[in-house]
Amino acid sequence: MQPEQLIENMSDALYLRLREAVETGRWPDGNPLTEQQREDSLSLVMMYQARHLDQTEPFSIGKDGQFISKSKAEMRREREQEITRFSIQPETPESDKT
Repeated sequence: MQPEQLIENMSDALYLRLREAVETGRWPDGNPLTEQQREDSLSLVMMYQARHLDQTEPFSIGKDGQFISKSKAEMRREREQEITRFSIQPETPESDKT
């Protein structure tokens, strides 16, 4: 199976197990990862994140596999767009509407 097919069919649970293994250096059963397993698992984790997760971090991998670096201004603009803003107008009594 090609890596692209594997990423498309990878479950969230498998992604989380691979990510934890890369972070801790151990499989869930406690056995250590070999250097090759760690490299391969890290590649799969990064490919999964690029394909399936919207990255809001300043440094990430885009869906096209390219490294993305965001400036503070870009991150600030993105956060501003996520915030819903509204104002509450006081109700005008019925007698004032005429």
